Amino acid sequence: MNVHEYQAKDLMRKYDIAVLQGGVADTPAQAVEVAKKLGGSVWVVKAQIHAGGRGKGGGVKLARSIEEVEKYAKEILGMQLITHQTGPEGKKVLKILVEQGCAIDHEYYAGIVLDRSVGKFCMMVSTEGGMEIETVAHENPEKIIKAYIDPATGFTPAHGRKLGFALGLKGETLKKANKFFEGLYRLYVEKDCSIAEINPLVTTKDGDVLALDAKLNFDDNALFRHPDIEALRDITEESEQELEAGKYGLSYISLDGNIGCLVNGAGLAMGTLDILKLHGGSPANFLDVGGGATKETVQKAFTIILQDKNVKAILVNIFGGIMKCDIIANGVVDAAKELGINVPLVVRLEGTNVALGKKILAESGLKITAADDLADAAAKAVAAAKGGK
Repeated sequence: MNVHEYQAKDLMRKYDIAVLQGGVADTPAQAVEVAKKLGGSVWVVKAQIHAGGRGKGGGVKLARSIEEVEKYAKEILGMQLITHQTGPEGKKVLKILVEQGCAIDHEYYAGIVLDRSVGKFCMMVSTEGGMEIETVAHENPEKIIKAYIDPATGFTPAHGRKLGFALGLKGETLKKANKFFEGLYRLYVEKDCSIAEINPLVTTKDGDVLALDAKLNFDDNALFRHPDIEALRDITEESEQELEAGKYGLSYISLDGNIGCLVNGAGLAMGTLDILKLHGGSPANFLDVGGGATKETVQKAFTIILQDKNVKAILVNIFGGIMKCDIIANGVVDAAKELGINVPLVVRLEGTNVALGKKILAESGLKITAADDLADAAAKAVAAAKGGK
């Protein structure tokens, strides 16, 4: 689950992580009131959407007067903000964050993720703050310094010193950075984050260490432990299909392709998307029906896929384990009959009761294309989406 920048910073304050003072507004008048309350002569007006690259898209403006705060608030609120993470359709801005300005001395990057390959948390920093960290990792990987933290022992001052020294910090600024990193680690662990990213992390002319921007993502599977975090969910940032899928325990993410995918298991779903791309296709969605799906959830999955008018073909890729192939086959047949599926349907089954599942499909009387393996299924789905056989 994602949260907005202003929500992330509210959480950071509770962990003594230094951030600028600010306030959220959904009208230009409210933005002006926030700026007046903050005082000063420079403010930053920032669009609040669940996407990065807001500045490049025109969603972050530096205001040097109250009049400019109002002007930029009018420009940003209601705009369809397009960034590299929103897709070409963009996202409508419904809220803005008005923050104090500050005298920046240097911009850095800081972030935490779980490195499953070693079973430890990885805290990363870079002197290349403000840039997309993926670009830095690709072009200058030596500029990303990592500190691995064992969950059993947790964050130590040694981790903080390693990261601070890597950024060239000294004296009181180094101590403040250590406190910042420790607070970020505690927030990450205690709130079950999947990623915590500060870009940029800045030092000021006064020697302070601040989070100028903040991105927090949370593990959906741990939200039952954090009702306070779940209360921060902004459903206006999620598609209707994603919200509907969540009600039925389905994991659905809309993509911009034309081949609908119905798969059981996140790993298999990712593999399915990859092999479709390998065969020249373009997936319309990620949809994981899970290991214990029923005929009803399969039908609901088809309903959600078919709501996307760009879908030209559907690929069902099921490995029967807990979920048996005959149950999926019955769900596919029932859905095809009840929903009147009018796009090509390619089905690949493997695993428990696969022979029975294939028999059910073959005797259904429906136009279902069977596939022998995943490569065959991908090739047939791509051809079908392009109008071939």
